Amino acid sequence: MNLVIDHRQEMIKISDSLIELLTKAVEVSLEYEGWDPDFEVSLSLVDNTEIQELNKTYRGKDYATDVLSFPLVDDEFPIGEEKLLGDIVISVEKALQQSEEYGHSFEREMAFLVVHSMFHLMGYDHGDDESEKEMRSKEEAVLIKIGQVRE
Repeated sequence: MNLVIDHRQEMIKISDSLIELLTKAVEVSLEYEGWDPDFEVSLSLVDNTEIQELNKTYRGKDYATDVLSFPLVDDEFPIGEEKLLGDIVISVEKALQQSEEYGHSFEREMAFLVVHSMFHLMGYDHGDDESEKEMRSKEEAVLIKIGQVRE
């Protein structure tokens, strides 16, 4: 597994230990679903302004969101020749705001957003109650495996 990280924000310092946690979140998500560990995932860390622009461009929603997922696989098979699973874009600014709002650590919020996005990259969605329950259950299982239980 290869996690390529692109830091595009300067508001919030990203520690090496957080990068290790996010890498583990990607690895364990793939492992949990029985996916080949050879996939590459791109993670862009941005601010609210950039994610709002991306959200507007790709989803037609003109507001800052916490995370966007751009899958590059179809039914567990890469679209191209390379094993690129997809792109995750996180507003680090929004993640910090949400961690304070929800009363848990910034690290737990960032890990949750990566795990949540990984399940989107692997084809899961939460468009109805049943699929949301399934996805949330899988997310919680992975978060527990990486030591990020709800506080």
